[in-house]
Amino acid sequence: MADDPLPLFDLRRQWPMLREQTMAAFERIAAAGAFSLGEELEAFEAEWAAYCETRHAVGVANGTAAIELTLRGLGIGPGDEVITVAHTFVATVEAITATGARPVLVDIDPATRCIDPAAARAAMGPRTTAVVAVHLYGHPAPMDMLSALGVPVIEDAAQAHGATLGGRRVGSLGAAGCFSFYPTKNLGAMGDGGAVVTDDDDLAPAVRSLRHHGAAPDDANRHVRWGGTERLDNLQAAILRLKLRHLDSDNEHRRLIADRYRKALGDLPLGLPPDDEPEGRAVHHLFVVDVDERDRVRAALRKDGVLAGAHYPTPVHLQPGWRWLGLRPGDLPATERAGARVLSLPCFPGMREEEQERVVDALRRALA
Repeated sequence: MADDPLPLFDLRRQWPMLREQTMAAFERIAAAGAFSLGEELEAFEAEWAAYCETRHAVGVANGTAAIELTLRGLGIGPGDEVITVAHTFVATVEAITATGARPVLVDIDPATRCIDPAAARAAMGPRTTAVVAVHLYGHPAPMDMLSALGVPVIEDAAQAHGATLGGRRVGSLGAAGCFSFYPTKNLGAMGDGGAVVTDDDDLAPAVRSLRHHGAAPDDANRHVRWGGTERLDNLQAAILRLKLRHLDSDNEHRRLIADRYRKALGDLPLGLPPDDEPEGRAVHHLFVVDVDERDRVRAALRKDGVLAGAHYPTPVHLQPGWRWLGLRPGDLPATERAGARVLSLPCFPGMREEEQERVVDALRRALA
């Protein structure tokens, strides 16, 4: 491998711009001794709700907790079934299982790699209580068709901060939007973090209670439900407030990178990400192509100093820990084909045009 490999994502480039304000935030919070459930969290929740065009935002510990607490806040649990996909990070399915509900995994639309609404409809049964739609790689799932299924649709928006569909922000399109603020996300903290956004005036306080041991809103010593410790801390909230100011410009840079890739790679034997929907804009958390012999191509890129990724090579239903769901190879053909072919190219704010040319040149050599 080259001595100066180009990473899939480079977090270090953000630090010089954020250093002074981040250190000031740390000093402010440390001096006040206010690390949990304080003013910084409340301010971020208000700002994130406004950005997502929802009435409520509730900061939680991570994106997995956001999905789990949303489902529990809707009353979903043992005996229920929740439809989602296997072409996602395993956390989506873990969160469903943590409620006691059973995940029902369906196939994806090969064109978008998001959930196939026809497959979701075919999987509906008397115990179906919700659908978790994954806005994969920053491309919104088909929310209108999913909403017509007649059960709550929860948005797994962990990769889609700032994306739009039908002129509306992701997160405001279903019963609730669930976000991760893991450091590599489009809006990332300096550690773990997550949030739930919703217009549901009953769901928001339920999630607030669940994140803090089921406490009543007016009395932290009165526990009205079984909850847990799933809070977003004030320091991460303060950092997210700083980075939120740059989210739109960062997303525009991601779109610029995606447009350059499309133009440069159009003549190569590979599949490009889907185009934007009408009145919709993806945010390219990842720029994912599909290629023959993905593992060979990825290894060739690595040897050439380009660190590409694979999201996600082994679908959830074929993972050893999820054999109990009873699915076998061949049951989700579009999902399994994607898993064998997807290749994520470097795409991050601050990536320079010459670095992108380096990726394109290396990919051309790998496919020659």
